[in-house]
Amino acid sequence: MFDPNANAEFKPEKEYKATLIMLSREIVLTGQTVEAFATEHGLHLFTEDTVAVNRAIVFRVEIFEATADFNPAKPYKTRVKWRDLAGGEQSKLLLTAPQTAIQDLLKTKVATRSALSAARRPARGRKGSRRMEGFQS
Repeated sequence: MFDPNANAEFKPEKEYKATLIMLSREIVLTGQTVEAFATEHGLHLFTEDTVAVNRAIVFRVEIFEATADFNPAKPYKTRVKWRDLAGGEQSKLLLTAPQTAIQDLLKTKVATRSALSAARRPARGRKGSRRMEGFQS
């Protein structure tokens, strides 16, 4: 979520409500709330974190445990990782439980994969060929 109080010198002309972090790591401000932006663009929303993710990106999910060297104030439970366009690893800590994150991300990937495979391949005939029904004798 965009916090205008984080930088007192930043005086935008418009009112911004959310921050977008692109795969290229560029940051873009939007006048829409995270929820509205996610709905409009078909993103998956982790409501507990107010974080939306693109369904087309491959994510890895890890259980997050604080250490003596890194102990954030919030009770994060999950680390979501992905690769940026340069191949570098990026991550985001979430309050959402790891099991929930995995279920939500897998649900989207399975739905996307099955829709793509159904659209790509015509059904096979009895002998394994991919004939169209109009040409069968």
